[in-house]
Amino acid sequence: MNPEDRSTLRRELRERRRALPATTRITAADSLADRLLALPFFDGMPVASKAWVAGYWAMDGEIGLHAFQMRLPAALAYCLPILHGDSLRFVPWAPGDALVTNRYGIPEPDVAADCALEPRDMALVVLPLVGFDASGHRLGMGGGWYDRSFAFRHAQEPPPLLVGAAFDVQCVPALVAHAWDVRLDAVCSERATYLAGDRT
Repeated sequence: MNPEDRSTLRRELRERRRALPATTRITAADSLADRLLALPFFDGMPVASKAWVAGYWAMDGEIGLHAFQMRLPAALAYCLPILHGDSLRFVPWAPGDALVTNRYGIPEPDVAADCALEPRDMALVVLPLVGFDASGHRLGMGGGWYDRSFAFRHAQEPPPLLVGAAFDVQCVPALVAHAWDVRLDAVCSERATYLAGDRT
């Protein structure tokens, strides 16, 4: 695959993850939760007051975050993204809370966007992706939602920490980065944790 041909790469990587059998998906989601919760970032999370952790609603074969959400420490509140203008905001969400479908067919909390949390409010964001490399470069769906929402991370250190979540079959040798691409701090798959260019 040519790393510069993003449309072809997206198509092929989406087909890869969709082809994974249900049993593999379930096992992978559990393993992913283990890897996410073992990140050194969690050692520094506040415990005396609430902190916000953003996830996503898995669609189109994306690896699920349900096991991760259920095992989060009590001091961390799980949030889902909602569309707001040309960027994202975030809303605390638990199973059973009301959802609506946005214009892309993705469920999101049924809350007015002006009542939602800003991207800067998050302590940790687990991002969906189509492809990634070991250096923390992410290939998304092409809409630019996360890159626009977290563009401020070009000029500042975490928080929020940005961690991609994927199946290991979505890893590619290298992705060509563009100026607007926000680099991830880590990527976790069911098999490995990739920290800023180093595989551990």
